[in-house]
Amino acid sequence: MRVLTPIALLLCVLPAFVQAATGDPLAGRAAFAKCASCHAVGPSARAGFGPQLTNVIGRKAGSTADFKYSPAMSAAGFTWTEDKLRAFLKAPSDVVPGNKMRFWGIGSDKQIDDILAYLRTFQQ
Repeated sequence: MRVLTPIALLLCVLPAFVQAATGDPLAGRAAFAKCASCHAVGPSARAGFGPQLTNVIGRKAGSTADFKYSPAMSAAGFTWTEDKLRAFLKAPSDVVPGNKMRFWGIGSDKQIDDILAYLRTFQQ
């Protein structure tokens, strides 16, 4: 019976751990408010002060037609993966030096996970 107790505990804790690792889209929606003054997401999203972020995961950096990117972002030459977005949300100027986004970054890994979970809901 003692062997089953740690296994049962693990099975109870594992779903919470997986949820924490992947983020919470509802919390991400709230956290996205700090992004929404410049970025839109969703079926009718258009560029504003920043590019729209619908389908951003898997998209080439600096590639939407309705936004004028900085030369640095236009020449970035990478595709937005979740890892690249995570790094960019943490420290934009470290990932793309010279980009024109005026945002210092998000210090909370949980908030970044939540925002990425929210953005995943807009992938087609």
